[in-house]
Amino acid sequence: MAIRVRDTFSQVLGELRHEPTAKRVRAFVGDEVVVDTTEAELFWEPRRVVPCYAVPLAAIRTAVVEGAEVDGSGSDLVGLRLPAVSERPVLDPSIPFAVHTTPGRVLDVGGRAGFAPAELPGYVALDFAAFDAWFEEERPTVGHPRDPFHRIDALPSTRSVRIEHDGQVLAESSRPVLVFETMLPTRFYLPRDDVRAALEPSPTRTTCAYKGHASYFTAAGLPDIAWSYPEPQEELTRLRDLVCFFDERLDVTVDGVARPRPVTPWS
Repeated sequence: MAIRVRDTFSQVLGELRHEPTAKRVRAFVGDEVVVDTTEAELFWEPRRVVPCYAVPLAAIRTAVVEGAEVDGSGSDLVGLRLPAVSERPVLDPSIPFAVHTTPGRVLDVGGRAGFAPAELPGYVALDFAAFDAWFEEERPTVGHPRDPFHRIDALPSTRSVRIEHDGQVLAESSRPVLVFETMLPTRFYLPRDDVRAALEPSPTRTTCAYKGHASYFTAAGLPDIAWSYPEPQEELTRLRDLVCFFDERLDVTVDGVARPRPVTPWS
């Protein structure tokens, strides 16, 4: 029987998953190195879609204090419903690290959150956001650890893309860059000269582990409806200063064919 590859992900989403990395991983608090190891694991609790680092207890250079045990019976009421990914709610990065869906013990790691999973003895999963900086070798890691099974392709295209809201054309281009990202809908990044709507800068900022730090815009009275990467990560410099719209909330036509609005955490 043929199996669609993404369905294999859905089948194991409810399980604890881990993958060793040979990279040297370091965590900083201020200028102090508090974790330094070449034996880290990428670690996904059940229903988590992005990993954190789990490191050997011996690699932690600060005080570790044991806290309460948890049974991991995270309610299915927690999380986001993404029918294209899983029948059960998924835990995206907006769900706090403190939500645990596998048995283990909560830890205090130098005043920051840690978790010792019962099924990964000798390792401590760490709250990525609680530390001031992370490095893989000499490169900063932003947002969360990169998933080695997650891929992004940013390809120049000559497809005709039109973006509308209530019949008003916000942008139209025949020179987009299409971004194909694992488990996410295709995104259409357009040159600013092809954006008709006035873009008003927003104070909102987000971080993508793969693309970098995004700045947001309001357009046609819709807050934070578009974003751009002024300084994208080195592998995706093609996206610099291009504008992408949330087609979850807009009408997008490609080569004259209307696309259905995708269902994502940003719907």
